[in-house]
Amino acid sequence: MDKVNQLFWWADNRRKASTNNQPRHWLRNWPFILLHLIFIYALTTSPSLFALSVAIFLYLLRMFAITAFYHRYFAHKTFKTSRTLQFIFACIGTAATQRGPLWWASHHRIHHKTSDTAADPHSPLHGFWRSHCGWFLTGEHFSTPTERIRDFARFPELRWLDRFDMLIPIALIGSLWLLGTLLAQFAPGLGTNGVELVLWGYVISTVLLIHATLLVNSLAHRWGSRRYETGDDSRNNWLIALLTLGEGWHNNHHHYPGSTRQGFFWWEVDVSYYLLRLMAALGLIWDLKPVPARKKWAAKRAESLSLEAEQSP
Repeated sequence: MDKVNQLFWWADNRRKASTNNQPRHWLRNWPFILLHLIFIYALTTSPSLFALSVAIFLYLLRMFAITAFYHRYFAHKTFKTSRTLQFIFACIGTAATQRGPLWWASHHRIHHKTSDTAADPHSPLHGFWRSHCGWFLTGEHFSTPTERIRDFARFPELRWLDRFDMLIPIALIGSLWLLGTLLAQFAPGLGTNGVELVLWGYVISTVLLIHATLLVNSLAHRWGSRRYETGDDSRNNWLIALLTLGEGWHNNHHHYPGSTRQGFFWWEVDVSYYLLRLMAALGLIWDLKPVPARKKWAAKRAESLSLEAEQSP
């Protein structure tokens, strides 16, 4: 066994040995901490229009990969696609620096199975900080529970992404630096450079993306409206829906996780669903799962039955 394999063998065994009471894995989490320190510095800089545009584009692209593919495809299998497109969007999602698709989807499946109970990895019952980001900084949830994601773990390319998840963000950082350096030399009128593109295209964009996504775990179980009785504290929140391209309709989603669409009604803006419909029209994905009428109108039926019961002598 070479030294690299020995290192991963050691890391895997350390993860398996972790318990609820173990401290955070600072060796693995230092990039997360460093990213936020650089983010604070980056906020003191003024971006060029080009760098700001790159930041917005990478935020939206990677958010779509997280919401549409990490969540609706890998975690819930609400539509089908080819193996090639599956891998492409798995790579884009990994560039969001939220670990690999198998890790992300498997833990999300646990969340749905145990939502807002003591076994839920990121329920607000454990406190806001824990539900927002503290849960994945501990050794307890560091490894990928592959038994929860066997359907996608059979693909070696996805297992590779899960094992070497940091390589994709590093490649993105390197690409942004190279692009900025070339533009500074050959297109100085854009007013950008390698460092600026890394600070805004990656650091600013990524930190905002991470915390917008995490709000679904934390704030969307605390603040918002509840249309359906789901047995947990999931809520619909229009602001989070806008920030995450549709994930804020969280009470809808917990009521019926099998739907591709999370904004069940026309006034509930769900950008990810609109883009998925476009991809389906282009033949890139297919078999999008709808919301059954009995599920969509369940709240109305429950309200009618309650009113009839009150009016009965």
